[in-house]
Amino acid sequence: MDVNGTVAEGFEPVREAFAANFETLGDRGAAVAVYQDGRRVVDLWGGTKDVDGTAPWERGTAQIVRSATKGVAAAVLLLLHQRGLLDLDAPVGEYWPEYKAAGKERTPVRDLLAHRAGVPVLDRPLTPAEAADPDLGAAAVAAQAPAWEPGTDHGYHAQTYSWLTGELVRRITGRGIGEWIADEIAGPVGADLWLGLPASHSARAGRVGQVDAPARTQAGGLRTRPKQSVADAYADPGSLTRRAFAAITPLPDENDPAYRAAALPASNGVATADGLARFYASLIGEVQGGVRLFAPETVELARGERSAGQDRVLVVPTRFGLGYMLHGAASPLLSPASFGHPGRGGALGLADPGTGLAFGYVTNGFRTSVTADPRAQALLRAVRTAITG
Repeated sequence: MDVNGTVAEGFEPVREAFAANFETLGDRGAAVAVYQDGRRVVDLWGGTKDVDGTAPWERGTAQIVRSATKGVAAAVLLLLHQRGLLDLDAPVGEYWPEYKAAGKERTPVRDLLAHRAGVPVLDRPLTPAEAADPDLGAAAVAAQAPAWEPGTDHGYHAQTYSWLTGELVRRITGRGIGEWIADEIAGPVGADLWLGLPASHSARAGRVGQVDAPARTQAGGLRTRPKQSVADAYADPGSLTRRAFAAITPLPDENDPAYRAAALPASNGVATADGLARFYASLIGEVQGGVRLFAPETVELARGERSAGQDRVLVVPTRFGLGYMLHGAASPLLSPASFGHPGRGGALGLADPGTGLAFGYVTNGFRTSVTADPRAQALLRAVRTAITG
């Protein structure tokens, strides 16, 4: 399979790993980008634009990145804090009075970001059309009684993170979170990423779909099937796991232009690999053009451990900072200093302040993995090889 693009000297292992993803790990269309100290050192793409098509992936092809969107949404709240507009220790209800209902009046913003708010499920799931309406989504999550006492434990807010973060941004700024990201993040940074894909860019986004994992993986013995306890949780209609991911029911058609045009910061951002990597590069340093988003103190907020241990929703141990997954067994990133966010079944974006590296991977073929996708992990191993020799 032909691999297109360039790598800087020393990063040749990433090209080799990217090609191997197509040969042994079942990739159909994908791209990877890496920045070091604000300079792009890897820019690769290959395969087809659509998971079920034949047109080639081009430089600038974008894909829906599912929960990798959460990392961009978290940056909005942290930037509002950095600008003095949001107190992370204040109750959510101080900005959003309706959220005080059902025992949630003392939930601080920090707990919302760290998946400690206790509202990963909705007693009445929303349809895709309802979920796209920010008023309906916000009202549903504000009225929801928590599944555990907020602040006492953590569990991944797979879908409700959309309305938790989106409504806070709307209450504080008067703007939708997708508009805020376009104006204050993507535009200044020069990153090809969108929350609410404009019609003018819709032709750049490929069709995505589920793909089967190879019968056996050749990448260091990585597991291709989930542990039985995890599989049981996803299969049980009454489990927090199943209900969290089913907060939007039926599942949206991710190739529907109307779904892509909505602004659901938990799940439907669209990005190029370069856009995702460039965004993370701008969190930890200046990108070309001299733009840096996070002050050093904000980087420490993002990557400071806030939640750790058995996740009530994902049923595996997870670690979270303020809005970001941290390096751990369930989500191995680049190093213990790194922070980022995967998208279920494929995409991954992260930053590593210790090495100055930022990474973005997008694909049109989604697998059953939630956190540690074998293709992204193979590329991360190659990046580590490139920087350590």
